[in-house]
Amino acid sequence: AMELGVSVEDISALLMGGHGDTMVPMPSCTSVGGIPVTQLIAPERLAEIVDRTRKGGAEIVGLLKTGSAYYAPAAASAQMVEAIVRDKKRLIPCAAYCDKEYGVGGFYVGVPVVLGSGGVEKIVELELTEQEQADFQKSVDAVKELVETMGKLMAS
Repeated sequence: AMELGVSVEDISALLMGGHGDTMVPMPSCTSVGGIPVTQLIAPERLAEIVDRTRKGGAEIVGLLKTGSAYYAPAAASAQMVEAIVRDKKRLIPCAAYCDKEYGVGGFYVGVPVVLGSGGVEKIVELELTEQEQADFQKSVDAVKELVETMGKLMAS
């Protein structure tokens, strides 16, 4: 929004994968007032914005000096609860159990889903660019490594 001088309300963006530095902002699924962001921002600048988005949580924590970047996850949680309670059938990114979707076997990871009274009612599979697929796999691998580490800590 800052880059284009428009309201944040005009931005629709999708992020996939884990939460943190390995999250995958999806330029191919980002629009500004319905216009694909790839038509509005040069590829080099867009790559810089994607990188800053990945590091945004750490940037916010640094600015706050205390606490954590809690606002976005809290707002997302509220949207998810509303989608389920009101059966809104919202298409939003959410950690969902992927059996075969996106090449992920038997694991929870952030993907676009339809969320309604039945919880995750559908995982929406998108065609990813080669770069997005590589970034997504890197994020999935990082989440798996974290889960394995937590499992070892819990076992000891």
